[in-house]
Amino acid sequence: MCLGVPGRVLEVEGLAATVDFWGVKKQVRLDVVDAPVAVGDYVLNHVGFAIRRIPAEEGVATLKLYQELLRIQNEADLMAADVRAELQAAGPGWWRACDPRF
Repeated sequence: MCLGVPGRVLEVEGLAATVDFWGVKKQVRLDVVDAPVAVGDYVLNHVGFAIRRIPAEEGVATLKLYQELLRIQNEADLMAADVRAELQAAGPGWWRACDPRF
């Protein structure tokens, strides 16, 4: 299964953007994104490419869903394990770095 990860755009330079994923800043390509992207927008990322600009509410809701997956985690739940690994890599306080509304 593929997991699209939401992140907040910090900087745009041509067809590349710096995006904040739970406090981890990554370079993302904008070649295939469905709409123009600006600083402060949320994008859905898949393997280093922004594939869709998403409303901030949707980005925040998705991040909250990831939190819920972790809360109800089950050892056999592979999606929860994948999300847990991403969040552990980001470090503590990742949700505050994503959006001050958390």
